[in-house]
Amino acid sequence: MKTAVQRLLDRRPAWLRGRSLVISVPYAWLLVFFLFPFLILAKISVSEMETVVFKDLITYVDGVLQLSLKLGNYVFITEDDIYYRAYFASIKYAGITTLLCLAIGYPFAYFMARARSTVQPLLLMLVMLPFWTSFLLRVYAWKGLLSENGWVADFLISTGLDGLLAAGGLIPAPGKFMNTPFSLVLGMTYTYLPFMVLPLYSNLAKMDLRLLEAAADLGATPWTAFWKITVPLSKAGIIAGAMLVFIPCVGEFVIPELLGGPETMMIGRVVWDEFFSNNDWPMASSLAVVMVLLIIVPLAVFSKYQAESQETR
Repeated sequence: MKTAVQRLLDRRPAWLRGRSLVISVPYAWLLVFFLFPFLILAKISVSEMETVVFKDLITYVDGVLQLSLKLGNYVFITEDDIYYRAYFASIKYAGITTLLCLAIGYPFAYFMARARSTVQPLLLMLVMLPFWTSFLLRVYAWKGLLSENGWVADFLISTGLDGLLAAGGLIPAPGKFMNTPFSLVLGMTYTYLPFMVLPLYSNLAKMDLRLLEAAADLGATPWTAFWKITVPLSKAGIIAGAMLVFIPCVGEFVIPELLGGPETMMIGRVVWDEFFSNNDWPMASSLAVVMVLLIIVPLAVFSKYQAESQETR
């Protein structure tokens, strides 16, 4: 005999049962905290602003239903090269930061995954330790380290690395580190490096080491086994880490504002100027919508390609 509670549970809709319930929770979260705000932003981007209010997009007057969309902001984005430069700079610096985080984070994650089990928690704590300090304080600390008489600046000058950085165009002159592409990329790499290390470590720690032993038995060198076994099996961690670094870097505002300069104008600063300096919310919303689409559309295409490639295996 079923109890009253069991009979009540059996009457639940299909979407409240088992797997459907588990899947619906994150989808509801994304719907409420991503899709709805994005739709509000998109609505503002095509609205006409009057002082501090926006005109209604849909009006019904004298039996006539009208839809009014202002697309001039999007047209203006394609005509003004300042927005092109801002978008390009954002993607460029985000890509450079992602590659640097991968180059630094992969060896460290590999070392963590191969370390003794008693040492791994300590190494993991060291990776997460920066999160215990305010993000803003850490960025401000780099201003002091890279400014005149800062010990990082003194180290770079004493080793002659400032001359190499100047020759590469990363700083305007030897000894000038602040408000340059070098300070910007350094700050973003330092800030987002843990976001690369953690998914890589999680992926590498689960790898079956017997595959490397089999490769060695078949005559593969350690370097060959690394490139043909370890790297392909860690592809999911590389992609996850790259997305966790690249996506927030594209819209970064605080680090370019504190460590960057006029030559490192990124789209986050442009959006801030449109919102708070020019008080042009429709234009700022248009810039934000385009920025989101620049990130979401390639990700969606890539995810679809990944899903199709896994189905064909």
